[in-house]
Formats: sequence, C-alpha cells, structure tokens
Amino acid sequence: MRFLIILLVIALPAGAVALEPVKSTSHQVLYRVEGDLAEVKENLRLAIEAQGLVVNYVAEVGDMLERTGKDLGFDDPIYVAGDVIEFCSATLTRDMVVADPSNLVFCPYAVHVYELTAEPGVIYAGYKRPMPVGNEASRAALAAIDDLLKAILTEGLAW
Repeated sequence: MRFLIILLVIALPAGAVALEPVKSTSHQVLYRVEGDLAEVKENLRLAIEAQGLVVNYVAEVGDMLERTGKDLGFDDPIYVAGDVIEFCSATLTRDMVVADPSNLVFCPYAVHVYELTAEPGVIYAGYKRPMPVGNEASRAALAAIDDLLKAILTEGLAW
C-alpha cells in the first residue's frame, strides 16, 4: 500500500496538487496562483471548452476601469488586466429554470481572472457562487452549477 501511495505521488503532475481557495464565502470563491496572466486565462478558456461549453463573451473590466479612471481623476490602475469570462450550459441552465424560472438571473455563468498592479506575477481567479435559493430542485440545480464552476477553476489553474 505504501508503494502505491508513493507511486501515485510521483506520477501526479505538479499542477495536479489540490488547489485551495484563498477566499471562499457564500458569494465567491477565489484562488491565487503564480504565473502568466495570458496563460492562466487561456487555460481557463480551455477548461470551459473541455466541459463542452462555449465562451460567450470576455469582458475586459480591468481595461474599462483604467480607461474611465483617468476621466474620473484616478491615475493609479488597479489591475495589470482583469477579465470576466462568460459562458453557459444548456443542460444545467434548463434544470435551473425548470426548477424556478426566475433563476435565469444566475445566467450566464462567469469566472474572473486578474493580476493586480501591486502584485505582478500573482494571478487571482475565481467565480461568483450561485446562491442556493428556492425549492429543493432549485437548490440542487444551483449546487450543480457551483460544482461546474469549481471544476473549471481547479482544472484551469492546475495546468
């Protein structure tokens, strides 16, 4: 048995080590890794596509804040870059809205990734948790979406 455990540890790639969030609350989960922002963003996109999903839109929020900050009198940029990647799952969304049509508010799903100007080379990535609301079927559907988002983050950050 000891040999099997040692073999598994040696065989696992470095990125396969369990990644723990630096923040996990009822409304968000946030991870921290060191690396290149463009690579992490691409890995998240690939993790989304590996789930059979399509990226709908990438909101370049960091760029928008820098652009508008100058007009508002803020000279110091917060982010090197900060993006929100939006996508959806037809199957999970159908389950969610069949349980409660007002759950459409939770769509699209999104993950975010950013690098702070104050911490170059440190990449943060996370997601907004769907709140477990409504009847039992609604809560189950929303929990499945939370599981999907967690899987995407852990896969995308393990590369």
